Amino acid sequence: MALFSHDALNTGVRKREVFGWAMYDFANSGYTTVVITAVFAAYFVGGIAGKAAWATFAWTAALSASYFIVMLTMPSIGAYSDLRAAKKRLLAITTVGCVLSTAALAFTGPGTVALAIVLIIISNTFYSYGESLIAAFLPELAKPAAMGKVSGWGWSFGYFGGMLALGLGLGYVLWAQGQGIKASEFVPVTMLITAVIYGGASIATFTLLKERATPNPQALQQSGVKASLQQLKKTFRQAKQYRDFRSLLLCAVFYHGGVAVAISLAAIYAEQVIGFKPQETMVLIFVLNLAAALGAFAFGYWQDRIGHKLALGVTLVGWIATCVIAAIVTTKGGFWGACTIAGLCMGSSQSAGRAMAGMLAPRRQRGEFYGLWTFACRLASIFGPLSYGAITWMTGGNQRIAILSTALLFVIGLLLLMPVDMKRGRAAAERADADADAGEPAGVPQGASSAAQLVTP
Repeated sequence: MALFSHDALNTGVRKREVFGWAMYDFANSGYTTVVITAVFAAYFVGGIAGKAAWATFAWTAALSASYFIVMLTMPSIGAYSDLRAAKKRLLAITTVGCVLSTAALAFTGPGTVALAIVLIIISNTFYSYGESLIAAFLPELAKPAAMGKVSGWGWSFGYFGGMLALGLGLGYVLWAQGQGIKASEFVPVTMLITAVIYGGASIATFTLLKERATPNPQALQQSGVKASLQQLKKTFRQAKQYRDFRSLLLCAVFYHGGVAVAISLAAIYAEQVIGFKPQETMVLIFVLNLAAALGAFAFGYWQDRIGHKLALGVTLVGWIATCVIAAIVTTKGGFWGACTIAGLCMGSSQSAGRAMAGMLAPRRQRGEFYGLWTFACRLASIFGPLSYGAITWMTGGNQRIAILSTALLFVIGLLLLMPVDMKRGRAAAERADADADAGEPAGVPQGASSAAQLVTP
């Protein structure tokens, strides 16, 4: 932790807390790397579904179903976590859910399409809940001027967790293939490896990370669900007070849709279009994670210097280049080049977005605002991969057209990023904090008319 300065942290925050927080990124990255990206995705299409014409679409539909569940429920869960000061408790519940359902994927095999889909929906739903809840701790740990830096620490460290899970899985796969063991036997073991790393590494988070929020006294006097829904309803009504956060959400809907395509379909594209073998795909994703870790760490420092908005815009341009290159190359070497660019952009774009959301969120509504951020990201994760799968199906399996169409998502995201004014958005969040400290409803400017007070249900 020598590289991490106390100057970046809020008063009272210790370095070991940041380490504990970053360890959750380390823990859960194995899930996305091994299950969603490198191993289980390709195994589902080629092994479980037997390379059926509908297999890629079925995979994206399963992911979309989980994202739809998260999209509908996470904002309320975020509001509940704020009102009850329950981020850490809810994080523990969602972690156990994801670890157990990931381990259960070991029971899938050729022909078990329905079981695999159900378990992917369950595990990815719990994973998404945890991703949002851990992000809501970021503004409690980092000063506003260092939000990008600290977010980059966590995101880059997280990729090493993904590489650990993938590296151990790759080592086992190579050994198993040498012994003549089939994929239907060695893929389930990689699911168990991933689940163990997720559960084991997250222990550091629950040991070191503190819950600094305090419960809302009024919320304790009524149903937690009722209170959270009322708070969420109030925030939606006050959306005009947070115009820049709203613009960022629209931007995220599109660019995260493209990122979701890369995460959930990279292995499928590599094997089905470029001709990679499973072990080559795992090496590719391993190197991609290394590039993503370096990108997230470097961009974390860079974005605090040049501005979060510009840093995110640069990564979106890189994503556009990635999609175009991937669509036209025919060699493994060319695809390696596209994936290198994708890796550098992946961690930095996700880290930058997370930091920007934290900058624009009022202090007492961080869980709720990150719930809305998750709403936008999961909406993106529905139509991004699902559109890719649909285009592939409609074009008779032409994934080159599908990946080229993904570039359009990043172009739209770049255009929607332009109106975001971080200074104006930060001022709105600080005004909401001041109003809340003065005992006024969050988001209502001081001196507002009685009509403005009607935002409270």
